[in-house]
Amino acid sequence: MIIDIHSHPGFIKEICQNPEREEFRREKFYLYKQTIWPAELVIEQLNAAKIDKAVLLAEDVSSRYGDTIVSNEEIKLLVDLYPDRFIGFASVDPNSKNAVQDLKRAFKDLGLSGVKFNPSNQGFYPNDSIMDPIYELCVKYNKPIIFHSGMTWIKNSHSKFSHPLVFEDVALKYPNLKICLAHFGWPWIMDTAMLLLKYENIYADTALLYFDSPKQFFDTTFNKQLGPYWIDRTLADKVLFGSNYPRIEYKRMVDAVDVLNLREENKTKVLSANAIKFLGW
Repeated sequence: MIIDIHSHPGFIKEICQNPEREEFRREKFYLYKQTIWPAELVIEQLNAAKIDKAVLLAEDVSSRYGDTIVSNEEIKLLVDLYPDRFIGFASVDPNSKNAVQDLKRAFKDLGLSGVKFNPSNQGFYPNDSIMDPIYELCVKYNKPIIFHSGMTWIKNSHSKFSHPLVFEDVALKYPNLKICLAHFGWPWIMDTAMLLLKYENIYADTALLYFDSPKQFFDTTFNKQLGPYWIDRTLADKVLFGSNYPRIEYKRMVDAVDVLNLREENKTKVLSANAIKFLGW
């Protein structure tokens, strides 16, 4: 089994019925030339990559830009189309007075499986006290959080909000809250590795492609900069496969995992077993 923990659905036809909203997504997600295609084609791409399930991520940037990039309701719509293939993660705007109420509805009424935050794009520090009611709700409902971590391409957003070290306060204060640091916190991969070693409740995903081919980027990041056996020997229980689709094709990211020098049992952990634990299944 393969589970992709990090996939963006903003250009799937079934939720792209409004041209103005589509243009808003292109501007705020920085994918200006992305083709719109039906969910059926996404399923075919998953099949080609032998991915069994993909987590679809919402993103609420209402306070900064006046709208969501992908709403919780749109995530719900896609999950309902393919409930055996799609897993839905909500998003709420931490700066909204309705954030806790909206998240509770996403969990209870929409049945979404977790929540995604982008501190850089949403404009908050993860260790800010405004997040405490949100974290408490996630612990109450046993829902994991995926945080954008590391650099951001978005020009008017600060990468300091998503530096891996700011998540240490959260891990200490909420030891039962499962946290995934997306993109392995790149370029601060050693800081991310430290957190994975130190905190049982922190994970990281592999959705960190920024240049080169996936195999080349994984080789440079994980084999040369981190060390060729760190994941296999020490971090095999803490790394989740993530593609960052559609910025890169599913299959190319799955194939890149082969450069990580993983024993077969640890490759299984990275591709699915760790995600199953993270999701609380």
